[in-house]
Amino acid sequence: MKIVLMAVNAKYIHSNLAVYDIGAYTGQYLRKKGLEEEASIEIAEYTINQKNEEILADLYERKPELLGISCYIWNIATVRSILADLWKVLPKTKVWLGGPEAGFSGEILLHQYPQVSGVIRGEGEHTFARLVEAHLSRKEEGEIPGLLVRRETKEILSTGEAAFMDLDAIPFVYENMEQFLHRIIYYESSRGCPFSCSYCMSSIDRRLRFRSMEKVLGELQFFLDQKVPQVKFVDRTFNCQKERSRRIWKFLLEQDNQVTNFHFEIGADLLEEEDLELIRQMRPGLIQLEIGVQSTHEKTLQEINRYAPFYQIASTVTTIRSYGNTHLHLDLIAGLPYEDYQTFQRSFDQVYHLKPTALQLGFLKVLKGTPMEAKREAYGLVHGADAPYEVISTKWISYEEIRKLKEIEEMVEIFFNSCQFSYTISLLERQFQRPFSFYEALAGFYRRRGYVGRSHSREERYRHLLEFGLEKGENSSERIRECLTLDYYLRENSKKRPEFAGKQKISGKSLTEFYRREEKRRDYLKQGYEQWDSKQLERRTHLEWVSSRQKAWLFDYLHRDPLTGNATVFEIAWEQAEDGWERQRS
Repeated sequence: MKIVLMAVNAKYIHSNLAVYDIGAYTGQYLRKKGLEEEASIEIAEYTINQKNEEILADLYERKPELLGISCYIWNIATVRSILADLWKVLPKTKVWLGGPEAGFSGEILLHQYPQVSGVIRGEGEHTFARLVEAHLSRKEEGEIPGLLVRRETKEILSTGEAAFMDLDAIPFVYENMEQFLHRIIYYESSRGCPFSCSYCMSSIDRRLRFRSMEKVLGELQFFLDQKVPQVKFVDRTFNCQKERSRRIWKFLLEQDNQVTNFHFEIGADLLEEEDLELIRQMRPGLIQLEIGVQSTHEKTLQEINRYAPFYQIASTVTTIRSYGNTHLHLDLIAGLPYEDYQTFQRSFDQVYHLKPTALQLGFLKVLKGTPMEAKREAYGLVHGADAPYEVISTKWISYEEIRKLKEIEEMVEIFFNSCQFSYTISLLERQFQRPFSFYEALAGFYRRRGYVGRSHSREERYRHLLEFGLEKGENSSERIRECLTLDYYLRENSKKRPEFAGKQKISGKSLTEFYRREEKRRDYLKQGYEQWDSKQLERRTHLEWVSSRQKAWLFDYLHRDPLTGNATVFEIAWEQAEDGWERQRS
């Protein structure tokens, strides 16, 4: 039997851990049953940006007898479109759906798509393996827990709930790393969540299960040995069991390969002094932390069952930020109960003042089966009919205000989260009483100029900030241009000077003098530059005069900040002496 497990990802760099887990577990299960020669299993991954005909053509070439499709809010529209035509090219293929979007809409999907044989609900590894065994042995599917089965009479049979998985029983799926080149590695060391946030699917599954520490540390060592760029833990709250998370962090600290980055979603309020001390010792870029603040409005936090004192989160984030070694990603959610436009502004400002590396302004998604969905009427909660079921309005916030927040979200993503405009943003923010007002005004500027919904180059974004600053009355256009130029060269060693930067203020003769001296004395450019002559040094770095400081900045692109990607910068004093340059500080 030819079996294909199909995933449709949001981007090529993503991978679907679920289908790999199910495929590996099913293969192992069939070997134990002596059925491995009767079935072959393939993984087929696509993206939501591919044309349907491309996906259909590839599936047709594979010719599966049994097709399992993983369904999530980001891909269900594509999956539905594929299902509408799949039976036309593969009429004999048995199709099974799984994943959260299928599990909570199973009967609806089965009624809408008569060619679908059934739906797997809950964890899929053991259930799918038993389903394959039933097909091979021609046994009754209705005896397998965790299914919605279409009977010959067209009625739909529910077989009840399946037992929770033993996570140690799931094989490690990354032995062959070639198929994951240039892709994010997702890793799961636990399932379930101890908390009951009303908007989250994890509020339904509160039973925590863990992969054994022996397996986890061995698998993390494999990633370290392979020097993969990033491993993203998908655990809902990684540090919910403190001793366990500390042991993993200690291991990563001790075994650090100076390359791999590990991403964790944590509860900041759960961190203690011992955790902070471990984080303090870590190499810059070894870990990055995602912290769901969601709101700072107390009534909102209590209503969604996520109460954590903001002062505690703020203190912890401030401490970690002071170490200068950890990418901090903080989340807010717009559209939560009791949060209006004004209280959301306050939430935004309070989180923004913590100076995270990234601030994700997200919007409530009313997921099926969650307590939030059950209270839609009480909250006056209106959301999109189709996935991702995003909030349109509530009793507290209007559609017009949600639209404004959408535009502000784009400004934050482009100009703050990219870390490409830091000096300029810092300058322009001073004209506003609060950070939110700055991004609100910037969003309004984009709308008036007709820039919304269009694709813009990086250089155009810099020009937009210049236009915005001048429109808002910044007295010195020269100061804005200077900040823009510094931001630009922090990121990009461009030999084509951008128009907004004007002419280079350091003469060609002075540049030559500086790099000749640097070749001889190596005051600044040492590690990694030892074998380069003056012309090579000049090509691989950039020297920029900063009028307001009466100094020059030397941008070193070989040594970048692992958190922001910005070049290392040396500040140099100018002296009218022998060769013209004298080191001041770096």
